Amino acid sequence: MTEAIALHIDGMTCTSCAEHVKQALENMPGVRSANVSYPEGRAEIEADAGVKVELLVAAVTALGYRALICDPPGKPRGQLGQAQASLGAGAKRSGGEHTLHIAVIGSGGAAMAGALKAVEQGAKVTLIERGTIGGTCVNVGCVPSKIMIRAAHIAHLRRESPFDEGIASITPAIDRSKLLAQQQARVEELRHAKYESILNGHPAIAVLRGEARFKDDHHLVVRLSGGGERVVAFDRCLIAVGGRPATAPIPGLKDTPYWTSTEALECPAIPKRLAVIGSSAVAVELAQAFARLGAKVTLLARSTLFSREDPAIGHAVTAAFRAEGIEVLEHTQASHVDHADGEFMLATNRGELRADALLVATGRVPNTYDLNLEAAGVETNAQGAIVVDHHLRTSCPHIYAAGDCTDLPQFVYVAAAAGTRAAINMTGGDAALDLTTLPTVVFTDPQVATVGLSEAEAHLKGIETDSRTLTLDNVPRALANFDTRGFIKLVAEAGSGRLIGVLAVAPEAGEIIQTAALAIRARMTVQELADQLFPYLTMVEGLKLAAQTFSKDVAQLSCCAG
Repeated sequence: MTEAIALHIDGMTCTSCAEHVKQALENMPGVRSANVSYPEGRAEIEADAGVKVELLVAAVTALGYRALICDPPGKPRGQLGQAQASLGAGAKRSGGEHTLHIAVIGSGGAAMAGALKAVEQGAKVTLIERGTIGGTCVNVGCVPSKIMIRAAHIAHLRRESPFDEGIASITPAIDRSKLLAQQQARVEELRHAKYESILNGHPAIAVLRGEARFKDDHHLVVRLSGGGERVVAFDRCLIAVGGRPATAPIPGLKDTPYWTSTEALECPAIPKRLAVIGSSAVAVELAQAFARLGAKVTLLARSTLFSREDPAIGHAVTAAFRAEGIEVLEHTQASHVDHADGEFMLATNRGELRADALLVATGRVPNTYDLNLEAAGVETNAQGAIVVDHHLRTSCPHIYAAGDCTDLPQFVYVAAAAGTRAAINMTGGDAALDLTTLPTVVFTDPQVATVGLSEAEAHLKGIETDSRTLTLDNVPRALANFDTRGFIKLVAEAGSGRLIGVLAVAPEAGEIIQTAALAIRARMTVQELADQLFPYLTMVEGLKLAAQTFSKDVAQLSCCAG
């Protein structure tokens, strides 16, 4: 004996959604068939007598949609219809249509990209922010750090350049207070232009100031900044709460006024002596910037600089730093930190180190621990980062995550791309995040840029490689600049010659690497890259010359040799 069951379904945005609901329902025990209509927002189900309707509603809800029990055609309102109130699974409809409601937690790159794409797709958004609008990048990350690095570069060139014999060098006077004011003014300008004013101008985005935590997989409790709490119900949710600087587990450190990158970028004065603990991007970028602005810098690396990258990168950057007077202490760890009378004392395996300021830049941790993710069934890894798939879904299918709070690479352009794709998927689309040709840049001088696979990464994947390294004294632009620090290395698949990886340590390496990324994306061989026309004199011509080394001795070529 069978019975007809009808469900009204909110949240479907296309026929693909309807097909997903149909498959889920027909996979339920006792369901013989299901016809699902996206335009009508309705499912007509034929099931064995006694099938629990609550289980069918739960199957739809697990996909991220909302279901209301309704009477099938021709059947008077009875027990099924009366059960609507107790199940309470549906959002109210206006004018016969339900507008998908998405809660976005955070307001940084991932959150903003996701919110804007979601409203573009027809959803309404509640964006929840507990702190400063804009997140890490514009406020305390990319923007202020690159401003400081650029100012330091200008100071360095006034003090020292390859043209000092013909252009008299000077010792620049550093007014940190004015540099900081200039830096923060640009931060505020960009935050207002790219975040605050956009949010203020979007009627489909409601901004809620407060701290969010999950009540369950469809509700957030927000502790409002102005006092009190509010419960926010959602159809979908995007978690984009970012991360914060990690704290190194060094005895005594927490009792000292040490800096993270945040305090370093906002410091009112340049210290005479700065110790930096760390060996990756943030540590090396800020170490060089402070050195060029007048600090005596000592950099402590637990292993070597960029120890997770091709060893040639660390060797080249270490040599450049030491040439500038930055002390790089490799294989050095602090075992204890003290602070007294305005001075830091670091006990290390290389002896005692004293400094006026201490910067700890040993990575970042996700801001996930106070979200009550367990209540929503959202899983994290051992580091507290939210685990997502290529479609940015978490372990709860209607909750998505993007940015530094996830297990994805921590770059703002990855965060923004992830936020956009998450919004497409939350509103019924199908967009995956492909990181196979992810370009990265470290803004030291010379810069470090990579894309694709290193030799070691390729070998782990079982790919045999053929590689070449071109030193910059073979690049005409570098010779014309009288600055030949660094190299360009190409990694190709053995046999096919297909380009699979590029790394560069060079001035303006960041301007080179996107061309390499496009070449890898196009599955070009090194010979095809060598045959391309590159403008002379440019640094990117180094890619062509590096590709030519697979078949020629470029030292024996004339300028512009094709």
